[in-house]
Amino acid sequence: MPKAPTELADEVSEQVKDKKSYLAVIDRLNKASVEKHWEAYADIPWDDPEYQVDKNDPRWKLPPFDKLGQTEWYRSQPEEIQAQIGLWRVATAMKIGLQFENLLKRGLLNYAYRLPNGRPEFRYVYHETTEECHHGMMFQEFVNRTKMPIRGMPRSLSFIAQAAPWIPLVSTEMFFIFVLGGEDPIDYVQRKSLKGGHIKHPLEETIMKIHIAEEARHISFARHYLKHRVPNMHPVRRRILGLATPVVLGIMARIMLAPPGPMVRHFNIPKEVVREAYKDNAEAKREMANSVAKIRDLMAELDAISPVGKLLWRAFGIWDEPKRRRAVGTAKAA
Repeated sequence: MPKAPTELADEVSEQVKDKKSYLAVIDRLNKASVEKHWEAYADIPWDDPEYQVDKNDPRWKLPPFDKLGQTEWYRSQPEEIQAQIGLWRVATAMKIGLQFENLLKRGLLNYAYRLPNGRPEFRYVYHETTEECHHGMMFQEFVNRTKMPIRGMPRSLSFIAQAAPWIPLVSTEMFFIFVLGGEDPIDYVQRKSLKGGHIKHPLEETIMKIHIAEEARHISFARHYLKHRVPNMHPVRRRILGLATPVVLGIMARIMLAPPGPMVRHFNIPKEVVREAYKDNAEAKREMANSVAKIRDLMAELDAISPVGKLLWRAFGIWDEPKRRRAVGTAKAA
């Protein structure tokens, strides 16, 4: 089973200052994927009575930090409705997660398809793709067991998102920004939930621990790939990357953290309640910005945030002063 939350740190943390250290990171990630990995139908006791999903189980109620859960409207609902809303949120996050990872896997394979013989990234990409396959299976199995009409991404966005797997053919750097945009916000929420002791159901806790443990490697690879590549990009391409990043992150963070429309309609949640909980809520806006803080710091470190780019970060409501500044030195791209 996964390690305790306090042990779920990233597999590597060193700076990528040259090609040698970059390759060492990939070697460590490959080794970790062999030594620590989980399978959806071997490592989760789906048939254990304690793991069964009952939509009226009070353990599904929204955690205290959820802005909808803090509203008077939510607190006034019967306990079983509170539980169903909480379960819907969890299942929607998993459905969107598996849809995003479907796009991610296809993009990773497009990236790997063109790699020359002998490139260490090839092996790592296949490790990550295998792990994402198991994530998709465990997420979908969970959604199936809720017996709720969970849809995931809005249809219009899902249609547009089909272009994502082809991004590596244009810019591998932009693709790994997309990867972090889908993984960092949900990782932020999951770690916060586990650390605060807000996950009460053993099935959700097990799935979340597995996901966090393996996503730490995926996030680590994407970050180190960008540290290795971005400093050597042509200035024009790096400027374009810097302008596109807040657009991608602004959209992805909202998909991952905002209340799903079908849930709002299914439970007849008043518009003013949604507005109170999310749109007009300063704390909710801060949480949105906090969920992409690590990527924002990384882009600042890589000198990829221009004055115009900063305006875009602000326009999408995800700006805060980065904690990191431009990195000293550059890496030699492979």
